[in-house]
Amino acid sequence: MAQKKGLFDQEITPVTTKFVDENGTERTITVTKDDGIRPGTTFEGLAKLRPAFKETGSTTAGVHIQVSDGAAAVLIGWRSTVEKLGLPVFGVLRASAVVGVPLDVMGIGPAYAIPEALNQAGLTVDDIDVFEINEAFASQAVYCVEKLGIPMEKVNPNGGAIALGHPLGCTGLKRRRKRGYGVVSMCIGTGMGAAAVFEFPGQC
Repeated sequence: MAQKKGLFDQEITPVTTKFVDENGTERTITVTKDDGIRPGTTFEGLAKLRPAFKETGSTTAGVHIQVSDGAAAVLIGWRSTVEKLGLPVFGVLRASAVVGVPLDVMGIGPAYAIPEALNQAGLTVDDIDVFEINEAFASQAVYCVEKLGIPMEKVNPNGGAIALGHPLGCTGLKRRRKRGYGVVSMCIGTGMGAAAVFEFPGQC
């Protein structure tokens, strides 16, 4: 739905590339939208997927991030320099944190990194308007949200990594809502969690 509304259009730079189709013919295509989004997904279809790890498990391909590619770029600098160059200010970095968690439950990283970043910024969960929490698995994302007491309507408002994919390093560059404060976070496979707090420049 978010893609159909064009909510990602300003975040995506069209890329023109060549590929060879099933008939061996070389073609040129311009990619303007993510192709990993599956609008035809249904609850019935998800229920039929087999567990990925254990026969009695609940983790399937439907509740796990998909393999995806992508790249993102952003400039970080002093406000005085940005203004001198006449560049737009998308956000102000107020705090960031990286924490360590047990390796076998690395998915809980955001639940510990977010409070640390909020503490550095002098803010609480209630002060934040939008949380972008990476979804390595649905279960770990839900755990982090519930542990921190975050209202679900504030989390990944236009879809998370399970729907969009998660090209590493790009999640933190989503830009949609002109709200006061936003938090981005992710778990890290080596037993870590990272989070950052951004403030919309319209109020600072």
